[in-house]
Amino acid sequence: MPAYLSKQSSILIVDDDINLIHMLSQILKDFGRILFATGGEKALEIAKEQKPDLILLDVEMAPMDGYEVCRSLKHDDAFGNCAIIFMTANVGMEVEVACLDAGAVDFIAKPFNPPVVRARVRTHLRLKHNSAALESLAQHDAMTGLYNRGYFNQAIESEYRRLQRHHLPLGIALVDIDYFKNYNDSYGHIAGDATLIAVAKALELATKRPGELVARYGGEEFVVLLPQVDKSILLQYGLMLCETVRALQIPHTASRCSQHITISVGLSLMTPSQDTSPSKLLEQADRALYQAKNNGRNRCQFFAELA
Repeated sequence: MPAYLSKQSSILIVDDDINLIHMLSQILKDFGRILFATGGEKALEIAKEQKPDLILLDVEMAPMDGYEVCRSLKHDDAFGNCAIIFMTANVGMEVEVACLDAGAVDFIAKPFNPPVVRARVRTHLRLKHNSAALESLAQHDAMTGLYNRGYFNQAIESEYRRLQRHHLPLGIALVDIDYFKNYNDSYGHIAGDATLIAVAKALELATKRPGELVARYGGEEFVVLLPQVDKSILLQYGLMLCETVRALQIPHTASRCSQHITISVGLSLMTPSQDTSPSKLLEQADRALYQAKNNGRNRCQFFAELA
């Protein structure tokens, strides 16, 4: 069975006729998890909690009709990619245009023709699945599976603005694998790729707080976004990353600082304001990383400690 027709998919049916909901549930029972609501307000509540892949939405409901429900969902960024199919007994060009103008991707006429319902739902679940897959590919590094630099740049801009509004601090950890060129020269690029993947996984497993994000920054460099930390927590995190990678015990006889793979980490911290910027935060982390390398590598360095 295709991934878009599985228990991973969820469909929300919204109609004030419970018998119709039961009928649709039977028609679509093998398409995924079925949710239902008999009114607009309840539909919005369930949609926000469950984030369905597809919504089948009745037009003629009271007091909140389908158009209003659809517009409410489309005004919320969290539902920008949610596929909505209207259901209506009023078939005609004006109704079709109104449905599409409200933000729906399709409409189904009542009374239902089960094969048509299944075909249209199948099509839009497939489109939703393919769109999500393409979006994921665009956001992730193909080798390590981490977020890529492009996604990180968007994330830090968004998080910077959010924390600026709330006057809360933002930390950055810039990570570099020590003497990685020497490693590739000695062990080969296949082993180098395996090591990059192993280090990436270790960094990801060590980064668990809500809002934290690990990305591959380029080559053998990684970057971590760390919202709402203080200096003590940031330093503990940097030390923990170094120890986590050392614990992998990956041999590196060509290293000048250890017999195993190690990392250097540059740390920076600031409370976002109009006088600073994400690029300044990254510049400070880069300077701290440079100092960590100058001090012998296999260590972390906090920017404020620089002379």
